[in-house]
Amino acid sequence: MQLSDYRYQIQGVDVLDIADEFGLPLYVYDANKIIEKIGSLRSAFQGVNLKIKYAAKALTNLSILKLMKMQGIDIEVVSVNEARLALLAGFEPGQIMYTPSGNAWPEIQEALEMGLQLNADSLPLLEQIGQTYGSRYPVALRINPSIAEGGTFKIQTGHENSKFGIPNQYRDQILALVEQYQIPVVGLHIHTGSDFKDSNTFLKIADVLFDMAGDYPNLRFIDFGSGFKVAYREGDYYTNLNDLGARVSAAFRSFCDRYGREVELCFEPGKLLVSESGHLLVGVNVVKENPTRTFVQVNSGLNHLIRPMMYEAYHHILNVSNPAGAEQLYDVVGYICETDTFALDRQLPEVRPGDVLSLENAGAYGFSMASNYNLRERPAEVLVYDGKPHLVRQRETFEDLVRGQVDIFSDELVAVSDDQVV
Repeated sequence: MQLSDYRYQIQGVDVLDIADEFGLPLYVYDANKIIEKIGSLRSAFQGVNLKIKYAAKALTNLSILKLMKMQGIDIEVVSVNEARLALLAGFEPGQIMYTPSGNAWPEIQEALEMGLQLNADSLPLLEQIGQTYGSRYPVALRINPSIAEGGTFKIQTGHENSKFGIPNQYRDQILALVEQYQIPVVGLHIHTGSDFKDSNTFLKIADVLFDMAGDYPNLRFIDFGSGFKVAYREGDYYTNLNDLGARVSAAFRSFCDRYGREVELCFEPGKLLVSESGHLLVGVNVVKENPTRTFVQVNSGLNHLIRPMMYEAYHHILNVSNPAGAEQLYDVVGYICETDTFALDRQLPEVRPGDVLSLENAGAYGFSMASNYNLRERPAEVLVYDGKPHLVRQRETFEDLVRGQVDIFSDELVAVSDDQVV
């Protein structure tokens, strides 16, 4: 077998060439994979009035948002700053669903005045909207269905003890507020978490939404949120979109018949669209032998990809610079001054100092949850589009890290020039 057979490529571009050009650590995204996932979701729901709203929190790079808009999908945001970025990417206010979670009232007001579609998540918020604006702004309602499904407890958002949404047990109170203030309700929404194994959870959601829809005769859409499971390793389960599409579409068509007219069926995928597109390329600093372990210490850590430490998430790891090496057992760890582990007891082709590793499925909640802990810079981001890598975010510098700090002893903003950085 030729060495070229082992080379890891994205749209025909060798990732080692990308690493050489842009440096490490580095986030690399494959635009074709994102477009493929959008197409798969659309194909699964043929025959219904489907609206896809990209959950921007998964990956908020401006070029990614523009790519989403080019594919004809809308967007869901959870903060006004995410909405501002969506507007910068070219989305119209009416294409932006704003779903707060206990956000401050001034931010809610700003979102309404921007023309965003508000998704009200609590009775106090609904009442404040009614008292302040009456029937001026149409809203959607985020309902908590008391369904405890979807991955680990940390990512379940629809159970009865969750902070998210208005409990469906308050159905009468919701309707009373809506009628008291004549608030136009144009949508019903539920998002119960992530990593659903099959379509049954979505059908449970459908039962709640379709039943509650009878209270609101002027709905424009029913929004199922998301929860699609992606595969993180060989043999891992994932949501069967074709099965999901067939079963949910049939239930939705039946609902529309009962409701008396067609409304939009909405989903808000984040992870599904961008997870597999993302690769975190890191360099190996040290291979450290201990009596019981062999550590691969890389030039990244939980400051760049927190999911393994926060959620115990599995990310497949490739040794892209020595793919044909003899396999050995390693712990892959970061350079942060905390327990900072990417992988335990992982079989990898022999790893040497200077090798390049790729952490797979890093597109969702990777860079978007990154931090400057230990005063480390966040990586650059590259999007491979039309067979060419494009820098879509510059690597941070020390000057970026201290910008905004005020030196009280000189009463000045901190400024660092290039010649002061050694």
